[in-house]
Amino acid sequence: MLDLTYLRDNIEAARSRLAHRGFSLDVETFQRLDGERKNLIQEVEQLRQRRNTASEDIGRLVREKVDVTEKRNEMKIVSQRVKEIEESLQAVEDKLFQFGSTIPNLPDPSVPVGLTDEQNVEVRRVGEPPRFDFTPKAHWDLCPALGILDLERATKITGSRFPLLAGAGARLERALINFMLDIHTKEHGYREVLPPFMANSKSLFGTSQLPKFEEDLFKIRDTDYYLVPTAEVPVTNIYRDEIIDGDRLPAKFTAYTPCFRSEAGSYGKDVRGIFRQHQFNKVELVKFTRQEDSNAELESLVSDAEEILKRLNLAYRVVIHSTGDMGFAASKSYELEVWLPGQNAYREISSCSNFDDFQARRANIRYRPGAGGKVRFAHTLNGSGLAIGRTWIAIMENYQQKEGTVAVPDALRSYLDGQSLIRPETII
Repeated sequence: MLDLTYLRDNIEAARSRLAHRGFSLDVETFQRLDGERKNLIQEVEQLRQRRNTASEDIGRLVREKVDVTEKRNEMKIVSQRVKEIEESLQAVEDKLFQFGSTIPNLPDPSVPVGLTDEQNVEVRRVGEPPRFDFTPKAHWDLCPALGILDLERATKITGSRFPLLAGAGARLERALINFMLDIHTKEHGYREVLPPFMANSKSLFGTSQLPKFEEDLFKIRDTDYYLVPTAEVPVTNIYRDEIIDGDRLPAKFTAYTPCFRSEAGSYGKDVRGIFRQHQFNKVELVKFTRQEDSNAELESLVSDAEEILKRLNLAYRVVIHSTGDMGFAASKSYELEVWLPGQNAYREISSCSNFDDFQARRANIRYRPGAGGKVRFAHTLNGSGLAIGRTWIAIMENYQQKEGTVAVPDALRSYLDGQSLIRPETII
């Protein structure tokens, strides 16, 4: 959530920066509500002062044994008016809060200006896509033939966009989770947490999924619980309504969770295979930082996610999102895209973002810089480290062999009891 004081003092600059995101700031509504709030505050403060003066007068008159009936009646009227204005003020502040909650974050000045992904800027490419002496298959053709992916039965069990992995396919998924968590905890300094897989609406508001993206969520009927769309939600809310000791920053967490998304608005996209699912596994990276450190910590976060791709020897590229292609809460985002031979394209496997104090304001996450220092809102960051299912796809397509088998990357063999090749298995 934006700082409404900043918005008040820099309304035209904010409108211009938000326009780069394709967002039209309703300045008239903001200024009207802000003006109402200012007038009500002035009025209630004057009435409180009048009430205090009347109270002092009553005390003095009582000591002087003067009748105070008229003064007490006056104070009752003033007190009632104070109550009415306080209620009106609260209503206006609630409207301002709701208004502010619909405004996306301001893009960082370093973000390329553009309204679509066509204005995203490639930062670097790492690794060379493999060359095959045969036509590589897409995972939706390759993996069912190996007996490790059964989309028909998954659809029977639940519906479309759900996976059913078996045998070496299921073991590889589990191996990837453990591999990623080991790298991030043992080498990158993250602390592993295993959070709840459901979150309440206050948590989802804090990380900005609510209210704007409710249609993308799965809500548990007759409760305030939602299935988590990403571990970002429960992990970021670890520090909701808390003040962190500044000496503990940056605080770095990694978590594995299944993720659940309705994929509203994605009808017709990636309908084949398991690239876009309602349920998928992901290892997430979350950071809480001092305000002055978040930009450097974003670069470090991207590097941590990249390391997984490097260890797996998968070709990828890094792009920076344009102003219009960033997520609602992000001020700056990088996207890691892995090469998929079956699609002859680089596809997203991780998004890493700096949110500045946008989420921290919504979730009331603060830190104290030092002894006697003024409490400040923390900066939050997160990124996929990585999406498990898409990494699984990348391995299948990049490591496929001419005879229809799939080689196991060296980095994963110790997690699979030394297995070096995935061969056709008995179909379920």
